[in-house]
Amino acid sequence: MHIPATLVRGGTSKCWLFSQVHVPTDRSELEKLLVAAYGSTDPVELDGVGGATPTTSKAAVVGVSPTPGVDVDYLFAQIGIGTGTIEWTSNCGNCATGIALYAVAKGLVPISGDRTRVVMRNSNTGAVMEGVVDTTGGVVHHFGDQTVPGTRAGGVAVGLTFLSPAGSTTGSLLPTGQAADELRLGTAEPHQVTMVDAGAPVVLVDARGAGRSGAESLEQVRADVPWLRTVRHTAAPLMGLLTPGQEPGDAVPKVGLVGPPVPYTTTLGEPVAAEDYDVSVRMLTMNAPHPAIGLTSAVAVAAAGLLKDSVVSRAAGGPTGEWLRLGTPAGVVAVRCSDLRDGVPDRVTVQRAARLLADARIYVPESGARKAA
Repeated sequence: MHIPATLVRGGTSKCWLFSQVHVPTDRSELEKLLVAAYGSTDPVELDGVGGATPTTSKAAVVGVSPTPGVDVDYLFAQIGIGTGTIEWTSNCGNCATGIALYAVAKGLVPISGDRTRVVMRNSNTGAVMEGVVDTTGGVVHHFGDQTVPGTRAGGVAVGLTFLSPAGSTTGSLLPTGQAADELRLGTAEPHQVTMVDAGAPVVLVDARGAGRSGAESLEQVRADVPWLRTVRHTAAPLMGLLTPGQEPGDAVPKVGLVGPPVPYTTTLGEPVAAEDYDVSVRMLTMNAPHPAIGLTSAVAVAAAGLLKDSVVSRAAGGPTGEWLRLGTPAGVVAVRCSDLRDGVPDRVTVQRAARLLADARIYVPESGARKAA
């Protein structure tokens, strides 16, 4: 069996996109199909199209939305690497960047001059985003000069805005009602954290109070993965993300460290001065250090920065303004919060880049094709 698919790069992620007309609607059948197509039971995903890293082992099923005011709906899948499982509870802003370009290129949304607006709804979380795709000259572009931290490759410019992102999962910007909480891990001294839901549920640890800087190398963050997983699993029930008796997962809440700006060198060898950005951020993607920052996490960090006494505003020297510059391992990512209502942003925007990499037919092993046929 083979299935049509398109490989896109959105920001610093790669994602295979499938039209909803070509895949099963039943979630269990779809999961079997994707596990087989990606070779997900193999830790290097050799016999499949998976990229063997969390940022390159992603998928989305895309279709025209029946919802008024929304152009496309997409179901996001984070493919497990070596696990033969799929995580369905989260969203990926980088993939959404690629989906915006895909929607224009495939005619799901008509071109409207030099900038084409695409409104997308993530079916997993209900989050709604607006992608503004560069269609200069009234045409689709397959190449462009827009770059993002984490790669020197250019792409088509896409401005990605999260619309009314606060509380999309838990119903509240601050699930615990506090801008900062003490999180106790066993018998150790409690850590200062901010648990926030904007873009995605995220728990942010005050790096300095935990004996870290927030500007650690990827290797240093990798050594902290077991500890950060414990932070995630401890915060999950406090944020209302677990039902009684449910085992915690490794997708939500997203977890990371936040600290004040310090000089550091990016993974591409570029020096960054402390005055070039506002806060240091190091996040996990599933159980690995994120090479940059997921856009949903960037939204959460920016929203938390607006709040007095959050670990973000403390690291920045006070509540932040419209723009917040995040120092990530890949470089500085600028996030804009606008249309504030009672201190909560109604729009959070990040400038990204996307590219269509390939249109393909993926040949699926019989184990996945049997149920999908």
